[in-house]
Amino acid sequence: MNLQTKTLVVTGVSSGIGAETARLLRFLGARVIGLDRDPPRISLDEFIEIDLASPSAIDHAVARLPERLDGLCNVAGVPGTANPRRVAQVNYLGLRHLTQALLPRLTPGAGIVNVASILGAQWPQRLELHKSLAATADFAAGEAWLAANPVPDETCYQYFKEALIVWSQVQAQPWFLSHSVRMNCVAPGPVFTPILADFVQLLGAERIEADAGRMKRPAYADEVAAVIVFLCSDQARWINGINLPVDGGLASTYL
Repeated sequence: MNLQTKTLVVTGVSSGIGAETARLLRFLGARVIGLDRDPPRISLDEFIEIDLASPSAIDHAVARLPERLDGLCNVAGVPGTANPRRVAQVNYLGLRHLTQALLPRLTPGAGIVNVASILGAQWPQRLELHKSLAATADFAAGEAWLAANPVPDETCYQYFKEALIVWSQVQAQPWFLSHSVRMNCVAPGPVFTPILADFVQLLGAERIEADAGRMKRPAYADEVAAVIVFLCSDQARWINGINLPVDGGLASTYL
């Protein structure tokens, strides 16, 4: 893959999958602009502080970005142990707000990649709810919908990963037809990142013990990053609207 001349935005660049995605993109020749609430620990072409829980902060960051972009990697997220409202804002509403704001700047052939999770695999059970939320126009309308349709705190992380997968799939083809911009999801299983312990706490000892026998090990962040970068590249130019598990086969063991 050759990403020379391309400029991409990566959220969540301060650690984990976001940092490895930015590192690989730059290795392949891309100019990378990182967005995060915390300062990065790697070299970037530019860094802009952002709080994805705040529409005004997102708009401020967007105003500082170039008018031409070749891709967007939405990696930033908070774990299910965070405040449930913040989980909704960062993992879904803010991600969507940022993506919608940047769509007019994305060049034909650009790729958007959203990081979901295998914990979002049960989206078919709540498809109509997720489609209804996806149909809300903006951040404020999404919050109003959630106030009228409250999500249980204990499953909010899974719910908004499900919602992200559905929104991505519902929106991907209209944007591809109108803007020639592709949008896909990757769905990692457990990953060796700073928030791995939060997922152990979220899922509980029984689930963790059951999954341990189904997989070789958690993924390394660079193993997920490589898939994200591929989906942003021209080699993936005819891949659109998919949710790709990157979990060492863990999801297949639940069939």
